[in-house]
Amino acid sequence: MGGVPALDEPLKKQLGAATAKVMAEHLDLHTVGDLLHHYPRRYAERGELTTLADLPLDEHVTVVARVADARVLTFNSAKGRGQRLEVTITDGSGRLQLVFFGKGVHKPHKDLLPGTRAMFAGKVSVFNRKTQLAHPAYELLRGEDGEGAVDSWAGALIPIYPATTKLESWKIAKAVDAVLPSAVDAVDPLPPALREGRGLTGLPDALRKIHRPRTKADIADARERLKWDEAFVLQVALARRRYADTQLPAVARRPVPGGLLDAFDAKLPFTLTEGQQKVSGEIFDDLATEHPMHRLLQGEVGSGKTMVALRAMLAVVDAGGQAAMLAPTEVLAQQHHRSITEMMGELAEGGMLGGAEHATKVVLLTGSMSAAARRQALLDLVTGEAGIVIGTHALIEDKVQFHDLGLVVVDEQHRFGVEQRDALRGKGKQPPHLLVMTATPIPRTVAMTVFGDLETSVLDQLPAGRSPIASHVVPAADKPHFLARAWERVREEVENGHQAYVVCPRIGDDEDQPKKKSREDEAEKRPPLAVLDVADQLAKGPLAGLRVEVLHGRMAPDDKDAVMRRFAAGDADVLVATTVIEVGVNVPNATAMVIMDADRFGVSQLHQLRGRVGRGSAPGLCLLVTEMPEASPARQRLTAVASTLNGFELSRIDLEQRREGDVLGQAQSGVRSSLRMLAVIDDEEVIAAAREEAMAVVAADPELERLPELRTALDALLDKERERYLEKG
Repeated sequence: MGGVPALDEPLKKQLGAATAKVMAEHLDLHTVGDLLHHYPRRYAERGELTTLADLPLDEHVTVVARVADARVLTFNSAKGRGQRLEVTITDGSGRLQLVFFGKGVHKPHKDLLPGTRAMFAGKVSVFNRKTQLAHPAYELLRGEDGEGAVDSWAGALIPIYPATTKLESWKIAKAVDAVLPSAVDAVDPLPPALREGRGLTGLPDALRKIHRPRTKADIADARERLKWDEAFVLQVALARRRYADTQLPAVARRPVPGGLLDAFDAKLPFTLTEGQQKVSGEIFDDLATEHPMHRLLQGEVGSGKTMVALRAMLAVVDAGGQAAMLAPTEVLAQQHHRSITEMMGELAEGGMLGGAEHATKVVLLTGSMSAAARRQALLDLVTGEAGIVIGTHALIEDKVQFHDLGLVVVDEQHRFGVEQRDALRGKGKQPPHLLVMTATPIPRTVAMTVFGDLETSVLDQLPAGRSPIASHVVPAADKPHFLARAWERVREEVENGHQAYVVCPRIGDDEDQPKKKSREDEAEKRPPLAVLDVADQLAKGPLAGLRVEVLHGRMAPDDKDAVMRRFAAGDADVLVATTVIEVGVNVPNATAMVIMDADRFGVSQLHQLRGRVGRGSAPGLCLLVTEMPEASPARQRLTAVASTLNGFELSRIDLEQRREGDVLGQAQSGVRSSLRMLAVIDDEEVIAAAREEAMAVVAADPELERLPELRTALDALLDKERERYLEKG
């Protein structure tokens, strides 16, 4: 091999201990292979420079530009006279000021003469309304003919790497040069037939082209190939998970005529929507097979998912099994318990006098219940007296034993990791059927990537009788009288016999909540509005005389439940709350919602919150209050939310504005971290094609015996996920 390092060799051997330590700590790169897969973010061309016109504030950037002028200024300060070097650089699109102070003035003053071209790296800040880089690191690019530093950049395309303050892009490039020869040993995970059939370049070639391209065509070839690797290996992992699930045994749960489900349907005061009937049909077909169902139910806020899930649970109880519904918070578990027992009426009073002939017990199990109530609930589960249990993560604890668990319904999957689903699965005599529900609309590509081991059903009609919701942005800074009008509108709703929510980003008491920092926060130092302060101001001011209550996550569970019960019963007019009301809270009489500092919430979160109003026959109103200026991205985001009620449309806007990592959430972080080249939203075609290829490969060779290279890549991906799983556990 002649001294070429192996891909699993630690970087320390190649780069020395100091550089390797920085790479490990700041970029999570540990081996030669890790560094080869640390791809350039973009490429600067020597002739055509990167744009200084739209530098992101507060981010670490690398730019290639020419020095326009440089001057040393002397100034007086408390410490005496000091010197400052100001250098203006330009790239044709804009100008940027560099500043060097004190003893750091001399070397750049000698190096950065007008006309010199260099790469500069630093953090973009604003001083006196001008963007600047203070004390940037720089590397001179001498001469156009390739001598000096330019030698280390192959061809005319300069790779710009994701860098950190501790490690500039060009230092990473030099490190890559040291390990690039070992790309020849890269194990190619793509089966040769797939690679040839799709005309993809080999992996060693792709790695050379991505790091040291000679032409733009090289970059395009390499990117396409590396995207395929990521999409395909991930889809094979998901296809194998699906295949393994189809091999598991499960008890078929066929609905029994004349049972609980029929009795429930007979007393429904409305007919199910076409969508609800279709999705119920898909679920009942799955439940009737002897392999566990794995289905994701996506439904718009208020599309009636709970009704579909309840009918599935009743069918399982009819077939002699038990059903468990898992909610992410206690407030939501109590809410589901309340609404399901109300919907079922006497059918939920099994074993009680006055219970119906086909009735069952519906029990609640949460961490904060009294010991006696908990003992009784556990007893009802183990004897089979309770057909339905609703609870939080407390359901997963070892102490919880079921008589015969047949179906698990998980509400709001994005707050719930795969390993917790597996823990609950182990509670059945055989693996139970699984139905996962989410009200966060998920674009098809994300569904294929993140929930790729689940079949998908979509509920996209709203039930009859649901009212439209009008949404408006209230620009409190530009037009303070709009905010005054918002409080008048709340009063009007209450005078008409309705109720309202006011949502704030934080609780108050100066708690140390991690604040979501948006770029606009820099301009605006005001802390986010807090529930306790806002409730106090409203009760004394614009909403004086109304019954104002507060609800937030730090309250005792019994107090939370008492507040929700009072609000649901109409004994409170206005509920000032944090996002604890985001999912599942159902008070049809609440018609108005005012979201304070709405720019501090994400798009899908605003859509979820808004879904809490307009749940009855009266139209809903949602007011998004913000202090952000009209041109800011935050304001544009709010305008987008106000302009459509279509969650799928919003989820697309959301994904385009944020990185997928935020959308996929914690539970899916293993997936996100394995994607470097693949953009979940833009690469729909690659993902869909990779999914088909993966299904064909796994169907033909489930153990991948004939594809050892693919097996190796898969083990590496799953090892990373497993490490994360252990860290989280």
